Amino acid sequence: MPTPTVFITGAAAGIGRSTALEFSRAGYLVGAYDIDATGLASLQEAITSAGGRVVTGVLDVTDPEQWEKRLKEFDAEAGGRLDILVNNAGILVAGRFEEMPLELHKRQIDINVNGVVYGTHAAFPYLKATPGAQVINLCSASAIYGQPELATYGATKFAVRGITEALDLEWAEYDISVKAMWPLFVNTAMTAGVSTGTTNSLGIKLSADDVSASIFKATRPSKRPYHKVHFPVGLQSKALSLGSRFSPAWLTREVNRRLSHT
Repeated sequence: MPTPTVFITGAAAGIGRSTALEFSRAGYLVGAYDIDATGLASLQEAITSAGGRVVTGVLDVTDPEQWEKRLKEFDAEAGGRLDILVNNAGILVAGRFEEMPLELHKRQIDINVNGVVYGTHAAFPYLKATPGAQVINLCSASAIYGQPELATYGATKFAVRGITEALDLEWAEYDISVKAMWPLFVNTAMTAGVSTGTTNSLGIKLSADDVSASIFKATRPSKRPYHKVHFPVGLQSKALSLGSRFSPAWLTREVNRRLSHT
């Protein structure tokens, strides 16, 4: 049996690092990529000292040429397999929309949306060549309904949702499934110091390990009788997702208004 492979962005810390360790323990060849070379070196030491295999490289997900280069390098090590691409790299900047510099709005869009577009596009030939390949996109419960003080961040996750749904349909003919993970707020460096009405109401209760375990589970074969695309992570996300599915639009808005204290 060939060694399964996974390519993870934003792997130096937080959810990405935890996901790399999770798949390494399961026997995967891990491709771990980030702009943080120091964090990648630490991750490489953790994986290799435990007997795992990892390929690391510096990757700015907003640079299409770097995507092409890193994927080609990983393919050479992986023997022509790309079983799973995890588009994890992302940033969150909280604050009132009009007070946030345009550069911060742009940066969130560049990393959270363009990074997914560039990477998934570049990875397609490798995914197509691997039977049963999967793409895992990190979405967010912020894509259920737009959140005050997280307007652009939430918009980027709405975009990721749309990309995921469209490509899961479009690429089914190639035996590629595309899935979205939906955590609420996760206790990582990305949310350090973040204080919005919604975070104050709901708290920041998920850990990186909670999310990585859900990612791994989502990639396992399932006996469910239907094809699943969206995977809420944690009880809060599951409750919000379920509620939005069945409540009228005015009630969903009112719930979010109260949660955000607006």
